[in-house]
Amino acid sequence: MTSKTLPLKPPHLLKAGLAVLALLAATPGHAVDFGPDGMFSLNGFLEVTTTLQGSYCLQCQVAPAGASKQIRSSDAIIPGKTYRDTTLMNWQVQPDLSFQYNLGNGFKAGGKLGQRWREGYVDGNVSEVRYGGTVDVPDYWYNKNLSLSHEDYGTVTVGSMVTRGWGVADYPYGGNVGLSSAWGASGAGYGMLSNAVRVASRTLDVANGDLFVEVSYDQGNTHFTRLKPEFWELYAQYHRGDLVLDGVLQNASNGGPGAWGHAPFSSVTPFSLDDQNPALGGNHQSIAMLMARYQATSQIELTAGVRRNQWQGADLVYNPVTSWTTAFNVDFNNTNYPGYSAVSYDTMLGLRYRINKWVLSTGMVYLGEAQSGNPSERGQGNSATFNTFNANYEFGNGWLFESTLGMVHYSKKGLSPTSMPGNDSFSNVDSRISQDGRWLTLGMLYAF
Repeated sequence: MTSKTLPLKPPHLLKAGLAVLALLAATPGHAVDFGPDGMFSLNGFLEVTTTLQGSYCLQCQVAPAGASKQIRSSDAIIPGKTYRDTTLMNWQVQPDLSFQYNLGNGFKAGGKLGQRWREGYVDGNVSEVRYGGTVDVPDYWYNKNLSLSHEDYGTVTVGSMVTRGWGVADYPYGGNVGLSSAWGASGAGYGMLSNAVRVASRTLDVANGDLFVEVSYDQGNTHFTRLKPEFWELYAQYHRGDLVLDGVLQNASNGGPGAWGHAPFSSVTPFSLDDQNPALGGNHQSIAMLMARYQATSQIELTAGVRRNQWQGADLVYNPVTSWTTAFNVDFNNTNYPGYSAVSYDTMLGLRYRINKWVLSTGMVYLGEAQSGNPSERGQGNSATFNTFNANYEFGNGWLFESTLGMVHYSKKGLSPTSMPGNDSFSNVDSRISQDGRWLTLGMLYAF
């Protein structure tokens, strides 16, 4: 899959977003409840940001923007291309409509419908346009599910939902220190489920604390029968006093191979016809992650996380019928183009300090080198360190001013670390051209 870069007319969608933002200014910052007995609830967020980006290289890659980093044709940079400073502008909005109905005898029926839209602009008139337009992840919903809960037994949810491996890592952990993508959207996990069943316990009293346990299963694209997809996730949260521990285990077979922790889980390729291609092999990848938050004082919060990523690797296979290429960590010096397994470890640290309505924070994400038997360098020998310094101001009623000074350092020039989906992911600084880059982001967030 590739995307294309096009010149745009005046960014009317951005103007529409700003108009909505202005309209919401007069409303209180909380969910809107309506219907019989407040059965329905609408909440979500709208965010507009401007980034002063250093070390930006516009259309530097020979392959089209969005082409998979795992394909050798994506390695090359156009000769003579250099970095420059630029201005990026982005907006994103996600409304969530939910309902809850009391069935009696402790049972409640519920559901949620939610989607995210976003777009970005470079110097006001250039944007990377995806095939699905402004839908964040085309063809997938953030929430489209029904649930049945009982106060003594727990909850069963069926449909589309986000995983804990992405959702919790994205917020509150990465998001609270300006590193939501660098932490949540990296690694071997998956972030969105579309054909899932989730079973959650009620809150349990364990070791003088509260324990919550949840299991999610997704059968993926059921049209794949030979390479049958299967996704499992175990999530547990333990809360005792000022300490919160979040643990995630994901084990996925025959999803799309990659290193984008936000990716939807479906099948090895998007086309069921590929299941009939005997040259196409399966895929397996998994994560094990532990994160912690500790409220040291009323003003100071500490966060930390560690994640183990494991990829089976995927041989390069091209299906001319569907024009889809599958590959991960391939040795292109071998004419059979085999994919190799890899294991890497990623870590994050964060510190937040509250002064009245100001929240000052700093964060670090380290995406480590990978252990792999691949004799070719495909990024497994590289690592990346992301750092941020943030100053946010809470106006109240759901309004938040955001500011982030960020920087990235790669241990060497070349392909980005195995845990990164692209060579310039999370920072717009391409590891093939520069080891270092910085940016300053200012924005407004409205949560309702």
